[in-house]
Amino acid sequence: MTDFARVRRAMVDNQLRTYDITDIEVLSAMNQVPRELFVPKGREMLAYSDQPLVVGDAGTEGPRVMLAPMVLARLLQNLQVGPGTRVLDLAGGLGYSAAVMASMGARVVALESSEALADQARQNLARLGHPDVEVVVGPLKHGAPDKAPFDVILINGTIQQRPDAVLDQLVDEGRLGCIEGPGNRASRATLYVRAGKIYSSRPLFDAAAPVLTPFRDEPGFVF
Repeated sequence: MTDFARVRRAMVDNQLRTYDITDIEVLSAMNQVPRELFVPKGREMLAYSDQPLVVGDAGTEGPRVMLAPMVLARLLQNLQVGPGTRVLDLAGGLGYSAAVMASMGARVVALESSEALADQARQNLARLGHPDVEVVVGPLKHGAPDKAPFDVILINGTIQQRPDAVLDQLVDEGRLGCIEGPGNRASRATLYVRAGKIYSSRPLFDAAAPVLTPFRDEPGFVF
């Protein structure tokens, strides 16, 4: 039988600490939350790979992924998630990223477009003692305006359009983390910060994850 606690420690030591993850709360939460419980049965060992892992299908809104450990950890570190942080976890799939942030003391609303994935996420979160995470269902591109405002928004996937409707749900000085680009290794993790009606952004590091269909560039006309 696999000792997943040992595998988790190895992930933290070899994938996170060696890639400039210094936030003790991030390291502690990712050492605590069992990634293997948030993947389809039979793929438990793949949960600790250093690559994004597809964990479900949201139909027309595309696949759902568990971000690679290093990518999630560095995003959370830059987003400054902590106790009391009001978070929107967008496209969180089976609930792993929500569980990590809840373990850090954040107040999390998890948004999924798939009722089936949302149900699985609720079950996973309740099993780990996080029934207070609110899992809601709705179009990803709209965010969760009835639950806003948020201090932090995490988008679990790559986007190709600026998510204006979602950005508008941040508080002043709120932060949004995502991956921007074509969805391959040319993509970059990006941090947005709100200042009044202005949103600044800066690239953080190279990252990869599938493009979320609602945030995919519309094909242009070809003449």
